[in-house]
Amino acid sequence: MTTSLQDGQSAAGRAAARDSPLATQVCGVAQGRGDARDLAPAPWLHARALLPPPDGTRGCAADRRKKKDLDVLEMPSIPNPFPELCCSPFTSVLSAGLFPKANSRKKQVIKVYSEDETSRALEVPSDITARDVCQLLILKNHYIDDHSWTLFEHLPHIGLERTIEDHELVIEVLSNWGMEEENKLYFRKNYAKYEFFKNPMMFLSSSTYPEIHGFLHAKEQGKKSWKRIYFLLRRSGLYFSTKGTSKEPRHLQFFSEFGNSDIYVSLAGKKKHGAPTNYGFCFKPNKAGGPRDLKMLCAEEEQSRTCWVTAIRLLKYGMQLYQNYMHPYQGRSGCSSQSVSPMRSISENSLVAMDFSGQKSRVIENPTEALSVAVEEGLAWRKKGCLRLGTHGSPTASSQSSATNMAIHRSQPWFHHKISREEAQRLIIQQGLVDGVFLVRDSQSNPKTFVLSMSHGQKIKHFQIIPVEDDGEMFHTLDDGHTRFTDLIQLVEFYQLNKGVLPCKLKHYCARIAL
Repeated sequence: MTTSLQDGQSAAGRAAARDSPLATQVCGVAQGRGDARDLAPAPWLHARALLPPPDGTRGCAADRRKKKDLDVLEMPSIPNPFPELCCSPFTSVLSAGLFPKANSRKKQVIKVYSEDETSRALEVPSDITARDVCQLLILKNHYIDDHSWTLFEHLPHIGLERTIEDHELVIEVLSNWGMEEENKLYFRKNYAKYEFFKNPMMFLSSSTYPEIHGFLHAKEQGKKSWKRIYFLLRRSGLYFSTKGTSKEPRHLQFFSEFGNSDIYVSLAGKKKHGAPTNYGFCFKPNKAGGPRDLKMLCAEEEQSRTCWVTAIRLLKYGMQLYQNYMHPYQGRSGCSSQSVSPMRSISENSLVAMDFSGQKSRVIENPTEALSVAVEEGLAWRKKGCLRLGTHGSPTASSQSSATNMAIHRSQPWFHHKISREEAQRLIIQQGLVDGVFLVRDSQSNPKTFVLSMSHGQKIKHFQIIPVEDDGEMFHTLDDGHTRFTDLIQLVEFYQLNKGVLPCKLKHYCARIAL
């Protein structure tokens, strides 16, 4: 910043020197060629005026210079209009505060899309960060901020997408787009963005400093074919071995660096690039975007791709990524304030066990007691109905028509109606393969049942929710009728508190939020 400011001052001084001799001397001071005494006529002018011309041929020129110098000496002294420039030669002559700052807060309009393709236009300053854009949308739409909201860069013409890191300048990202490209900014949740700092063993198999290496499919430059090669990740870049799995330096060849390129995830690798699997990613230069400039790679499974992409992000951004995780409200543009207290959501383990049996409610801190209370509550749910709000806001008992209980879940953000199995998997992958990410949908194979799709161990699993009838009432169950629920809301709330037959508790729900 200091260098660019001094360069700007020097350029401004040189431009002004064409109009004013005084400005020329000020510019000389700014550039370190003199001090404040240069603003006054120099004493060597007197000696120069008394010297005779060296010869007759140049006498006329000497006379003209002599007359000009005498005119300068006869001029009245000019007061120094810049007294603040008169300072010690051992200190900085000019202060950055004396010059007007460039207008870095110039406004620009950007458009952000949500998963249901609704969009919202925002007028933002040129130095706004991705985190600040998310914070603006959170505040404008009254969403709960659990630090998982993320801005994505979507490139449909080449089928790529990446997470824009919280500290990145959004306008700089947009400046790399071509005029004819239909690129988009998407706003949605990404629970896996900082999951590495919460659960490192989820991505790496070693507790020591990781050495990321393994086989990947790489697309040969200028060809449609893919080749399976052994790759190694180093701080200086990504390398591949020219001799099997050898790690010797003489067998390693450079593949790509991180500084001038970004890591993208391929959305349709098989269709657009002929990739052997659906778990593709690539390096794309910042200033170029053609398919020929892409360095395409492909992993065997989703867990492997996540490991490679996470490690590359860590090596590219280093400590900045950890600071984004620890201090999510530190932005450059000032849109997000430190005074804003982060709100906790249900998906961030804000559910606690409470005891309301006494005169005063209390939090159950003993895990064993909390588990027994949860089991008793589950048994009570099976024996008696639970009051729910009807369609007009009046409390209705579960003994009412089962049609009301069967339809009450349709207004919940985690319910996705008649989406396919593939679409459910795509939504969960988009929002992060973190343990407990889930959604509920209608079953395509059986219209009367539902399916709970959830992530565990970086894999997506599906559990069928079967309706059962008992004494003329309809219930929902995941475990062949051992645990029954009057509606899907009750079922989801129970498994948010209890693991039950599931591999883990339900933590984060996938939702399509409209802007």
